[in-house]
Amino acid sequence: MEDYIVRATAADRQVRAFAIYGTNLVEHARQIHNTSPVATAALGRLLCGGAMMGAMMKGENDILTLMIKGDGPIGGLTVTADSHANVKGYAENPNVLIPANYAGKLDVGAAIGYGELTVIKDMGLKEPYVSTTPLGTSEVAEDLTYYFAKSEQVPSAVALGVLMNKNNTVKQAGGFIIQLMPFAEERVIAALEKKIAAVTSVTSMLEQGMTPEDLLRYVTGDLGELEVTDRIPTRFFCNCSKERVSKAIVSIGKKDLQEMIDEGRSIEVNCHFCNTDYTFTVSELEQLMKHAG
Repeated sequence: MEDYIVRATAADRQVRAFAIYGTNLVEHARQIHNTSPVATAALGRLLCGGAMMGAMMKGENDILTLMIKGDGPIGGLTVTADSHANVKGYAENPNVLIPANYAGKLDVGAAIGYGELTVIKDMGLKEPYVSTTPLGTSEVAEDLTYYFAKSEQVPSAVALGVLMNKNNTVKQAGGFIIQLMPFAEERVIAALEKKIAAVTSVTSMLEQGMTPEDLLRYVTGDLGELEVTDRIPTRFFCNCSKERVSKAIVSIGKKDLQEMIDEGRSIEVNCHFCNTDYTFTVSELEQLMKHAG
């Protein structure tokens, strides 16, 4: 199945909902970053959450960045998404290995540890919107739920999951975000809370062959007809290029650039997001020097 996001409403638009199937994009991230199983699960959850949150943004050029910084061995996670549901991300320590938790599951919470979630929305205004909230469980979904309630004052339920195969490839990845509108009635809230409480695992639902539409129908099933308003393709996509990296090198200034040239050897610059290496020869650096401010 192709990766995609569904946008929908339920209960006469008292509820808005998003769901994602993101197995391929999470597997792509695993391959390029060579992540351990627990790092794949942590990064995969944030990639799926970030893709849905990116799709919530209205502007053509809006950019969302999610940064989790914890005191656990993974160090931190960074994910960036645009309003077209293109998403990219990386883990600071992609090779972290820790024991499974008491339930025999990948211990994402222990890998991340205690820390903060920072959400940055760049919507083309003078200053980007920045909000930082403490991590609660460090399991990602619950931390995004707390962010929505605390920073956006939108009661939300976020569920995210990544299931691994025995050979450590990604078997299933996806999730949903359900949000209550300010005018939601008590009966709607109660019905939704009851149904969400019954959801034990998103990945087991995906394993049963459920699509993003099916996930949302299950969660909102007691609220009448689900109205699907959009179906958006999503993918792991990095917009880096040698030209963009060149601009970054120029921005470091003439003094540092001259030092690189004086060393007399090529330099290599790595993109954290897609793990691509860009090589610049001394003659290329000399060309960049001419454009430096």
